[in-house]
Amino acid sequence: MYQLDYPWLLILLPLPLVIWWILPAHRETSASVRLPFFKEVAGAAGVTPTAGSVVARRTWPQIIAETLAWCLVVLALARPQFVEPPIDKVEPQRDLMLALDLSQSMDTVDFTAPDGSSHARVDAVRTVVADFVEKRKGDRIGLIAFGDAPYPLVPFTMDHRTVETVIAQTLPGMAGPRTSLGDAIGLAIKMFEKTTVPEKVLIILTDGNDTASKMPPAKAADIAKQKSVVIHTVGIGDPAATGEDKLDAATLQKVATDTGGRYFFGGDQMQLAAIYDVLDQITPENQKSLSWRPRIELFHWPLGAAIVVLALFYGASGAAGLLRRRAA
Repeated sequence: MYQLDYPWLLILLPLPLVIWWILPAHRETSASVRLPFFKEVAGAAGVTPTAGSVVARRTWPQIIAETLAWCLVVLALARPQFVEPPIDKVEPQRDLMLALDLSQSMDTVDFTAPDGSSHARVDAVRTVVADFVEKRKGDRIGLIAFGDAPYPLVPFTMDHRTVETVIAQTLPGMAGPRTSLGDAIGLAIKMFEKTTVPEKVLIILTDGNDTASKMPPAKAADIAKQKSVVIHTVGIGDPAATGEDKLDAATLQKVATDTGGRYFFGGDQMQLAAIYDVLDQITPENQKSLSWRPRIELFHWPLGAAIVVLALFYGASGAAGLLRRRAA
């Protein structure tokens, strides 16, 4: 689409005509032959002498060329542009970090599938979390695995297919046999520091209690709160177990509450899927749509055309005058 950025400048088009109509013709004196008896001659001829002037007459080609050049200059001042079709860009306003406990206990076969069969915890987590990622089309998602220590598996990305592929390749014990919940929160906070989105959400899934962290989970949660990171925690272990395998529900609930998040417990695959459905509802897509239309400036075309018109006219006029003088 073509448009003028300053269309109001077109009011300048009649400006030369207004100036010609308002201002008088330019006058100047010139040398002449003086007659001592000029009055007598004028009286004998019955003519009363007045102050004379010669007004240069423009030819029609000159009027047409200069008028066309002026219209082209005004058109260039109005800044003609070609506006291209709009380009839309959607920017996510939330970064979502998934922290998965991949300690050795995730290999425990005590998770009931919808068909009644028993599966390892990690198999249920892969299925449910991958389905959750597939629904989050408008968020950047990152992935952390933690065991003896936390490890970043996927940085924040809109490439959800990559996140799903990495989730499918996770194995129990790949991060060590123990659980470092507090350090996982600390790593997530560090990764969030490099983002500029207004909303930062961390979802932690674990089946044990913190036995390997250098930073206590409560302290890590305090730092997360200061950094405006909301933490939702999901427990899938056995609260009645002992040692490493015991699920520390109290700590998970405190971490979630202190940061403005929620704590969930999933006893089987259906409950776990329901939890992630709730998480999907309480963290709806948050996007900002940006739209702009690229503009191509065209002012140089009418400006160049005006220069060409004047150059051709005055060049032709000069050549004609030169030929006449030579002929004379």
